[in-house]
Formats: sequence, structure tokens, C-alpha cells
Amino acid sequence: MAQRREIGPGAQLRYEPSSRWVRGELGGETVVDSREPLLVWEPGRIVPLYCFPRRDVRMELLRPATSAERSDSPRDRLWTAEVDGRVEDSAAWSYADPDLADYVALRWDALDAWYEEDEEVFGHPRDPHHRIDVLPSSRRVRVELEGELLAESAHPHLLFETGLPIRFYLAEDDIRADLVGPSETHTRCPYKGVASYWSVRVADQLLEDLAWFYPDPVPEAPKIRGLIAFYNERVDLIVDGRPHDRPHTQWSRSK
Repeated sequence: MAQRREIGPGAQLRYEPSSRWVRGELGGETVVDSREPLLVWEPGRIVPLYCFPRRDVRMELLRPATSAERSDSPRDRLWTAEVDGRVEDSAAWSYADPDLADYVALRWDALDAWYEEDEEVFGHPRDPHHRIDVLPSSRRVRVELEGELLAESAHPHLLFETGLPIRFYLAEDDIRADLVGPSETHTRCPYKGVASYWSVRVADQLLEDLAWFYPDPVPEAPKIRGLIAFYNERVDLIVDGRPHDRPHTQWSRSK
């Protein structure tokens, strides 16, 4: 019997070697400098993190953490990083898995800067199995919430990204301007660039950061410049007259 290939967060701890030169800095100090990192996917996580041979990590900058991991976590021993009085709790850890016994993982947002070769990387490590395709389409897309029309387009751009729901990017003219307003939020994606956000007001309720756009995407994703996408997880999408189910991801929110 053929088996359907599932794409998304796995149920097991997975890893693979990377040939990239990776460095991480905290408080002006290089905490890790490695030419033999591993990419590690923890159970339930879509994006990977880096794990390093212990010899490549400045272990003198780490001390045992006071917090503890959940009993079902693959993580084992935890460390806190401290550099010139700057303290990052649970910034590093090891894994109970024997294949990773001599490696140390570092929490991405615990460090100030990360570099792959000589390029700074933002958000999380790039996944070598990750792909993005942006395709213009003539599908008819409606975005609704609580019965209120937020946007409608007959010329969306569809962004297909490995392991994630389809994102429908719409022109600003297709968005209800009376319901949306700019947010102060900004996030970084290593595949697309720096995102800005819009909040939406529906029935006297402000829904923060419900949509986003990339005013200046990285060179690899120019087709989505200035287009707006709503979280499929938090709105009702009707495409070619057919409702789309709301996917369940880390961006889902309960009411």
C-alpha cells in the first residue's frame, strides 16, 4: 500500500549534519564558533535549531540553570548564559539522546546575533529542505471574520511554503481600509525578510497583528513585495466559492 507523505512537524527528534560555518554572539562575545554544527528538529517543531559539538561552545560562559524541562521533553541538562552581567536563563541545553550526548544546543533568541558564513541570519536557522514558491493566480479569494468581509481579490498571489498552510497575498486595494490599521509589530523571516503587521477591528474588537506584509523582501522572494496576507488560522477564507478549513499551527489562537 502506498503511504501518504506527511509534511510538517515530526513526532521524533531528528538531526542532520550541516556544512555551514555558524557563529553566535552575546554581549559582544562569541559564544559559539563551529564548522560542524547539526540541524536539529525537535518533536512538534517546524523550524530547526542548531546543535554544536561541545568543544565549539564557550562552556565557561554557561552555568547550570535553575529551571527544569518537562518530563516529556527531549532536552536534558539546561544552562544559563552570562556575559558581563547579561543573563539569559535556559539559553543552552543538551539532549538525552545518545547520538547527541556530546552536543550543546543554544536558544536562538538568547543570543544577540547569528551568522552563517559571513551573512547575519534572523529568526531561526535556514532549513535546507524548505522551499518557497510564489505564484500569481486567478482564484477568487474572500477573507471574512465574524461574517464581516475583510478583503476580496480575483488576482491573489499564492505563497506555497514547505510544511505551512498556503498563504494568500492580496493587493492593498483589495483590503477593507476602514477595518485595518498599522501595527508596531515587526518580525524577521530568514526566507522572506522583515515583516510589518496590520491589526483589524471587527465588531468593536481589535484583533492585533492579523495580517502582515513584506515592504522590502529578500531578493529570493520579490513577488510578495507590498502584498498583504491574513492568518488562515484566524480568519475565514473562501477560495473560488469554497470555504477553507482553518489550519492548526503555532499561529492559531483560541477565542
